[in-house]
Amino acid sequence: MPSLNPIPIDDASWKHGNVFLDDAQEVRIHYIDCPPYPDKPDRTEETNTILLIHGFPNTSYQWRHVITPLAKAGYRVIAPDYRGAGESSHPANGFDKLTIATDLHKLLHDHLNIKKSIHVVGHDIGGMIAHAYAAKFPDHTLSVTWGECPLPGSTPYESGFKNSPGMWHFTFHQQTDLPEALVAGRERIYLKHFYDRLCVNPAAITPADLDHYVTSFAQPGGMRCGFELYRAFPRDARDNRRMLEERGRSKVPACSLSGEGSLLLQVAEEQTREFYESVEVATVEGSGHWCAEENPGGLVRKVMEFVGKYDKS
Repeated sequence: MPSLNPIPIDDASWKHGNVFLDDAQEVRIHYIDCPPYPDKPDRTEETNTILLIHGFPNTSYQWRHVITPLAKAGYRVIAPDYRGAGESSHPANGFDKLTIATDLHKLLHDHLNIKKSIHVVGHDIGGMIAHAYAAKFPDHTLSVTWGECPLPGSTPYESGFKNSPGMWHFTFHQQTDLPEALVAGRERIYLKHFYDRLCVNPAAITPADLDHYVTSFAQPGGMRCGFELYRAFPRDARDNRRMLEERGRSKVPACSLSGEGSLLLQVAEEQTREFYESVEVATVEGSGHWCAEENPGGLVRKVMEFVGKYDKS
């Protein structure tokens, strides 16, 4: 697979890694690992970790402006490309959010040897994955910050929000083969429209940023894997309802994080309170959907205000 020209590194401590999740080498995960800044050569204690989970159509590149600020605040920051995205492999299946959450748990727990509970931060599809992570691995989750996604299985989603005009792409992406056929060779047109229509600050994603994303999603399987994330929504809905019915609302502290100009702000609090006992609501000013790119400083402040309450030494 061709290199995507990795995220520009403004800190020598940023490291890129790749791991196979099983012996069959069917799924390879690429990730960025940034230790606390400045790191101490003689550090012996295990620091708290923040896992950043990107959305669609994004990759770990989405977090380029926030990784170092979070590390400077004292956290180890892990930002992977989940299966099917960026420089990770593009398998044929496994795009339900519990499977992807399990991938990321294997990455952190088994391969990076992070045994302490972590803070999970997810955006868009990554928000759905963050919820799945907290639900499946509550003992490995200090807190979960998630948003900018209507959660399959939640009351707002099933009551009709998924069919609202702003969500037309949910139906389009779930069609078999058709999206791939229509978007092939037109990835730049489609992705730019996708970014522009959901933001309040179009300049936040520059032509160079667009080039990076287009290179990523124009790879063989790039758009197919993105669409498969949406085709898995019916299964995600069943999984989310089942876990809620079997376990009740989660005790993991949750923050519902949205851009102040986002369409998704209207369902954020309701769906979070449906699945979590302890809920805070945070809004990133001057941002639409793409919070980490439209106002990265604002996102960092909101994340730090929340996760700092639940750190453990």
